[in-house]
Amino acid sequence: MKKVERINIMMRYINNRAHFTISEIMREFNISRSTAVRDIREIESMGMPLVSEAGRDGGYFVMHNSVLPEVRFTDYEVKALFIAFMATRNQQLPYLKSRQSIAEKLLSLISQSQQDDLILLNQLLLFEGTNPHNPDLLDLSDLPHPMVETLFQMLLFDRYLTLTIQEEKNIKSYSIYLLHLHHERSFWIIEGFDLKEEKKRTFPADQLIDVKPYSPRKRIREKEILEKVNRSKEPINLVLDLGPKAIAQYKKYHPLIVSIAYTNPYQTTAVLETFVNVHKPEELTEFINWLLFLGGDLNVREMPEEMVHEVQKGWHFNSI
Repeated sequence: MKKVERINIMMRYINNRAHFTISEIMREFNISRSTAVRDIREIESMGMPLVSEAGRDGGYFVMHNSVLPEVRFTDYEVKALFIAFMATRNQQLPYLKSRQSIAEKLLSLISQSQQDDLILLNQLLLFEGTNPHNPDLLDLSDLPHPMVETLFQMLLFDRYLTLTIQEEKNIKSYSIYLLHLHHERSFWIIEGFDLKEEKKRTFPADQLIDVKPYSPRKRIREKEILEKVNRSKEPINLVLDLGPKAIAQYKKYHPLIVSIAYTNPYQTTAVLETFVNVHKPEELTEFINWLLFLGGDLNVREMPEEMVHEVQKGWHFNSI
């Protein structure tokens, strides 16, 4: 890491801490004591109000009620931010308008040569969802469902919610404890524990009409909810051993509900255990297609009979 980049990162590291020591700086940045001391002195000379503590380890803290110096982004950090913005375009992400204002502020801070680099990257890089005829860095081309941002704001304060959902021709209300928000294929899925029927439910966020806090008097304790969720988990009916090629495919794409556990320190083998609902044809077909996507670099320990014939058409596997 170059010195300028290290100093920049170190300033942010110090900004985020009320107190730090020389030893912590040495460990964090993998530098010697003399280099750490020189860097801290240079940061002090730039105007950061550090106060030293007496003691063997050389503790420091940032003086309160002081204006900290401006922290600038490196060239690589600017490029990383804008490429991330480009890659997530048309993903129905919340706070998209705020992301636009962030981009505008960053553009105003960087030099003309940095802006030219970003323009060139924007012309050359195409991601899923990019319109090659109008690859505008600040284009707000796919705003999320208007209720998604409202939902985000509410769940930061309270996970006990009453959702009003449009289901075909009917409008229904559900009182839930929000477990997760899934983002898959540019869609948001609400996963919650139904507080009345005491079971897990999922709702497409684009069917959400209204969201309000649930009455505090009728709430179930969070610990009790999580215990009921664990007890209600479906029994595992699919167990696979994955080799390196299958793991590489898994990393490219996998359903949100499916996770793997590595079985060696080099992460070249893994085991996948999950439940597949064979009574839902669409879900079953989608899961079979995903298994075919993984390829044949795997062994099957357990698989529902309803899947075996279809999977065998696509690749040969060895039963264990």
